[in-house]
Amino acid sequence: MAKVKSRYETVFILSATLSEEATAATVEKFKTLIEQNGTIGEIDEWGKRRLAYEINDEAEGYYMLINFESDPDFPAELDRVYRITEGVLRSLIICKDEK
Repeated sequence: MAKVKSRYETVFILSATLSEEATAATVEKFKTLIEQNGTIGEIDEWGKRRLAYEINDEAEGYYMLINFESDPDFPAELDRVYRITEGVLRSLIICKDEK
């Protein structure tokens, strides 16, 4: 039986101390990973913003929001990659399909 694809939304915050090149490379890394495992919908680059509270002694972060569609097992892998990638302060993945 074919796997049913679900719609997801992910937001991640990168460290503002990363260079522009490193930030662009990290964003591209995640876009490529999502494209390899699903279909990207809308991408909203919020850019550098002040954090509500400091994370790892940092007051600013670079925000990205990506809507995508993938198999239900992919978000766990994406979360694992977020956790091991240097420069990612926070990440969140939400399933947008109603149950």
